[in-house]
Amino acid sequence: MKPVIGLTCSSEDLVNGSLNKLNDTYINAVYKGGATPIIIPILKNGEHIEDYLEIVDGIVFTGGGDVSPLYFGEDPINELGQIDYDRDLIEMALFQKAYEKGIPIFGICRGLQLLNIALGGDIYQDIYIQVPNVQGHTCMHNIQEGYHVINILEDSILYDIFKKNKLVVNSQHHQAIRKLGDNLKITARSNDGVIEAVESTNNKFVLGVQFHPEAMAVKYDEFLKPFRYFIDRCENLQQNICLLK
Repeated sequence: MKPVIGLTCSSEDLVNGSLNKLNDTYINAVYKGGATPIIIPILKNGEHIEDYLEIVDGIVFTGGGDVSPLYFGEDPINELGQIDYDRDLIEMALFQKAYEKGIPIFGICRGLQLLNIALGGDIYQDIYIQVPNVQGHTCMHNIQEGYHVINILEDSILYDIFKKNKLVVNSQHHQAIRKLGDNLKITARSNDGVIEAVESTNNKFVLGVQFHPEAMAVKYDEFLKPFRYFIDRCENLQQNICLLK
């Protein structure tokens, strides 16, 4: 049986309610990576979280709007983008419960920032005014193409995945990790020093990237590798649990 991977989503207010939505690039990347994708909706009370944690073998925290800075003790600055309080609430609770249960976690863009905050770190609300000499990180032209270089440390999951020290990635963010969360280590940076990837230092599987491999995977199979690596880890844990039963 294929591993089941949960995908978080964003929401949009409509005249007669709201819409849960997710770019199909995430769904396709998980499916092509060898797993069955399911979307975890944003329900107001959060009571569904435990139900989904009984189903999934891993969770991808996807990209989207900004996380409320109230989660790391700051008021918003003028440059803060759109926030979704319900999504923040659900994803923070989902991360904490999944982390406690040892369910593998893969964070992409906003997902990287959220997991860092959930583990006690914080982020720059806007790198363009808060990071000296920062370069471009918000390419709106074609998210399927590379935009800048990241530098990958050899002793890392990301190096195991791509087998290279430098990688050209896409980029669509105006926030980034500032203070690193607990039990995490930095495994990649851009040339201007912005953190581009982290992973766990304990026995939990947590991987986070600031770029969007799911979008680049539309044109470049190389960027399916992070999903295949993550899914293989989920499958191995699933098999080990079955053997223990």
